Amino acid sequence: MHKPLILIVEDELGMAKFIRAHLEANGFTTKVAMDGSEAMQAMEMDAPGFVILDIMIPKIDGFEVLRRIREWSQIPIIMLSARRDEKDKVKCLELGADDYISKPFGVNELLARVKAVLRRTSTVDAEKTPHVFKSGYLTIDFARRQVIHAGNEVELTPTEYSLLQELALNEGKVLSHADLLRKVWGTEYGDEREYLRVFINRLRSKLKSDRVDAKYITSVRDVGYRFQATS
Repeated sequence: MHKPLILIVEDELGMAKFIRAHLEANGFTTKVAMDGSEAMQAMEMDAPGFVILDIMIPKIDGFEVLRRIREWSQIPIIMLSARRDEKDKVKCLELGADDYISKPFGVNELLARVKAVLRRTSTVDAEKTPHVFKSGYLTIDFARRQVIHAGNEVELTPTEYSLLQELALNEGKVLSHADLLRKVWGTEYGDEREYLRVFINRLRSKLKSDRVDAKYITSVRDVGYRFQATS
């Protein structure tokens, strides 16, 4: 698995050193930014492939840094916060974060979350997957990880793509909340239904078009979601 440069945006020096030391011990290269302004400069100058971003940072807070990055990049982003506010988590996910970790956390949790996000960027098994999936105005090229809707390419984060892929490959089947969480996020997930709700909404928004009135993903109340074939 290719290991990208990870940008750590954290103003607590001890925490930044902790994260950096354990990531580098596991073969990652890292860059540290101590505030939001440094983070945006590092995004431009160092072109990291992954970001670990604390919410409460000086100059430009983590929410705004996340929003700005998502204006032009879909690289993986994990948010950190010492505040255990469910609204913060949902806001991060709605702004485009791939995951959210509450402080304090252990090294095993951090590494597991990073590796889980990176797994979503890997290609699917070509022998088990059709090269191209089509449904109505939607085309998914699994080999290229490319999504086209109504003639336009759709930019998806790694997690959004993995979720759409799982739904599409099980077209017509109802996938339970727990099953989707385990398959897309990882085996350590199972109860984070707010993740699914936010990411499904993000996918539905990105698959909207003024030219097309198609609803690809349907909710099955209290059970899960289904990809509905569209002619």
